[in-house]
Amino acid sequence: MSFSQSKSFEISGTLVAEDDQSPLESATIYLEREKDSSLITYTISDKNGNFTLQERSSDKAANMYVSFVGYKTYYQRILLDKEKINLSKIALAVSDNALDEVVIKSAAPVTIKKDTLEFNVSSFKTKKDATVEDLLKQLPGVEVDEEGKIKVNGKEVNKILVNGKPFFGDDPTITTKNLTKELIEKIQVVDTKTKSEAFTGEVTDGENKTINLTISEEKNKGVFGRIAAGAGTDERYEGAGMLNYFNNDRRISVLLGGNNINSPGFSFGEIRKMFGGANSMSMSSNGTFTIDGRTFGGGQGITKSQNAGFNYADVIGEKTDISADYFFSGSSSENESSSERENILPDSRYFTTSHSKSISDSDSHSANLGFDIEVDSTFLINIDPSFRYSNSKTSFFRDETSSEEENVLTNESNTSSFVENEARNFRNRLNVTKRFGNKGAFLRFNITNEINKSSSDDYLKSQTNVYGEDVTDPSNPDYVLTDQIIRDQYTDGSGERNNLYSSIAYRLPIIAKELFLNFEYEYQRNKTIDTKTTRDRDLATGQYSDFNTDLSTDFEYIDEQSSPGMSISYRKKRFSSRIGAQYLFRTLENIDHLRPQLTIKRDFKTIQLSSYANYRFNDKASFYFNYRLRNDPPQLSQLQAFNDVSNPLNTVVGNPNLEPESNHRIYAGFNSYDFQNRTGFYSYFGATFTNNKIVSKTTIDEDLVRQTTYANVNGSYNVYGGFDYDKRVKVDSLRSISAGIGVYGNFSRDINFNNGVQYASRVRSLSPEVSAKFEWKDVLEIRPRYSINFSKNSYNIAAFEDRDFLYHELRIGTALFLPKKFEWRNDIRYNYNPNIADGFQKSAWFWNATLAYSVLKDKGTITLKAYDLLNQNTNARRSATQNYIEDSQSTVLERYFMLSFSWKFNSLGKKGETNDGGGFYFD
Repeated sequence: MSFSQSKSFEISGTLVAEDDQSPLESATIYLEREKDSSLITYTISDKNGNFTLQERSSDKAANMYVSFVGYKTYYQRILLDKEKINLSKIALAVSDNALDEVVIKSAAPVTIKKDTLEFNVSSFKTKKDATVEDLLKQLPGVEVDEEGKIKVNGKEVNKILVNGKPFFGDDPTITTKNLTKELIEKIQVVDTKTKSEAFTGEVTDGENKTINLTISEEKNKGVFGRIAAGAGTDERYEGAGMLNYFNNDRRISVLLGGNNINSPGFSFGEIRKMFGGANSMSMSSNGTFTIDGRTFGGGQGITKSQNAGFNYADVIGEKTDISADYFFSGSSSENESSSERENILPDSRYFTTSHSKSISDSDSHSANLGFDIEVDSTFLINIDPSFRYSNSKTSFFRDETSSEEENVLTNESNTSSFVENEARNFRNRLNVTKRFGNKGAFLRFNITNEINKSSSDDYLKSQTNVYGEDVTDPSNPDYVLTDQIIRDQYTDGSGERNNLYSSIAYRLPIIAKELFLNFEYEYQRNKTIDTKTTRDRDLATGQYSDFNTDLSTDFEYIDEQSSPGMSISYRKKRFSSRIGAQYLFRTLENIDHLRPQLTIKRDFKTIQLSSYANYRFNDKASFYFNYRLRNDPPQLSQLQAFNDVSNPLNTVVGNPNLEPESNHRIYAGFNSYDFQNRTGFYSYFGATFTNNKIVSKTTIDEDLVRQTTYANVNGSYNVYGGFDYDKRVKVDSLRSISAGIGVYGNFSRDINFNNGVQYASRVRSLSPEVSAKFEWKDVLEIRPRYSINFSKNSYNIAAFEDRDFLYHELRIGTALFLPKKFEWRNDIRYNYNPNIADGFQKSAWFWNATLAYSVLKDKGTITLKAYDLLNQNTNARRSATQNYIEDSQSTVLERYFMLSFSWKFNSLGKKGETNDGGGFYFD
């Protein structure tokens, strides 16, 4: 291959309408090779109709097309014999659906239709087995990070649809990792809206985007899917399968999965996302796996998981869309952890050491239904019921000791428990929208009802010893037991929560389709019943029969609020804004049936504000500003003066005199993406100022026994911002280099208490980051990224030392596609933390590798993968705050090797064919 023959060229011109000579903005101009119609380059015209095509090519001539909605496609053969080619003015004729347009063999790669950005999939070349996620990574202005999160021109994508309908409950991860590129015809990007907002044509703030994947009618009939299975060292295994049946409006999908490698299991067949999508997995403190808001069950440590799902979508008659999905997830997990903590007090320090072990099993079921009934062109009804059921069993063991500064034992405790929980949930949403006339008026009514019921059985055994000094012989003191708490208890718990939310809104046009006055009223009532009956074991009978009043509860919580409001909104082609106010009436009531003297009732009244403004300079750049004032009342558990003694070493009591928090939030952002130069600039700035912030206030006695309550403090704030700049440079027709730089900063001030002493802490952090990507099409990819974090923590209390932190991270991703049918990928991560104390590992390498070979005409893939190739995933870590320094370690998944096989099948399209060849190369 020779790249030296390619030469630079620049083609410029101005687009106008043939009838009135007005400039045409946002038209797509693209250049194709004569020999194979592959894409050379493209651009978008500006507000004056001007455009410039810049590129390098060895071709002597090329075909240029101009595409614009409502106008005939323009064609001209261009000789590339000059470095600069000026076409002057090009006039486009209004489209009359003339038959001569059928000579155009391809659609424009990018089209802008009002508020919709549309990509033609055939214009972007990917690997043969590419998923939708692989395809998205090739689109200009689209970013997909290691966790699978998607951004378009700097705006986060929070919903993905298939032909305008949800696919497995709007979960973007399942959609992008399981649908293949060959199914998709176009990708459309729009502002995220509810069904009602889309029906009324409302303008949203534009901060979230929705991607709609359109499947052509020819490819929307048939069966497709994939199955995979693998086995590895240390008895590791995984398996996953997905079956889809599409028949125009009717869609049926089924998926199954299971593994013991801490993976949700839905991404096994995707080579790009190694190890079942583990990078997109998060784990909460109770051990559940969560991916983009969907819970799959799971646990800490080593987890075995199973899951199954079913999705159905169809159209009933001519006016009703229906969708339904069901998910089952189950897991079994084991985890063992230990920690050593140095606790810092204003006048002293003490040390705690703990060791714990947990074994848990959980199952959960969820089902969702959706009905969209369009009674007529002005009347829409949305009904969305959902059901949830979960069951879990957990065995837990923990030992803990506390010592004074001289390392003398002060107290110790050991706990063992077995807890079984069961929860049921039903929720139904009803939304009714009626439009009036053609000026933008509408009336919307919404009501949501939710019922939660739960029950638990909790068996607890614990012993807590508190020691004191025998001072009879000061020269040789003996520490004797001064207090001992032994518990052998059974707690029967039950709870019920009934939530009701309703709202009504009316929009009155002041200027048709531009200026509106909005009237709104919201009402919400949440009622919670919490009952726990605790009984101590009778030593004589061995039965749990002695009622324990201190550890039993019988609460009834009521949170009722109503808020009338008014706002004014304005929208034009480039500018939209809204400013509104609500007056909130809120009542919190706690009825204590066991302790009537603790019954409380509080009323709160306050104003809430909200506003946003969005200005689009052009289709390349936009600015957004938002301000909100919100008031958050205390939780009832923070208000009630009930002594919670469930932890003998930390008694918690509420404060009935707490005031609501007042939060002022400001956010602004500027985003710009230049299609022609392949450059993107994204920036943001935000700040939150909080008055009457509610914080914990803990005091510690001489035996290191804690008592915690709550208090209001003023003076807390958080200011943050950052920017990111990306540039892509094409070396030649096959090779390109992308580079990016970003800087992110944060400055915050918090007010807290340490052993009853109030103090202020300030945290200043700065995180610059650089990244690059080298692509040699069908040969090689290299993606390095380096980031460094500088943090400085300072305090206005002498007991706390100001601290500086430094953290480095380097990530390198590589992909090699030679020889043919092979694919070798590596994900290497290096961390370095010089702040770790001596004796602890300051740096670590984490290396995952995948080697794949395509068989059965690229429908099958044999994969060998290595997890933690260097075996450095020890999970030992140190964390430091103003109150403590802690070293901890827990069970982790260690190195393993796995051999797997995946097979995809597809009968979509004409005679079961879905061709992926012949598309454009995008460089």
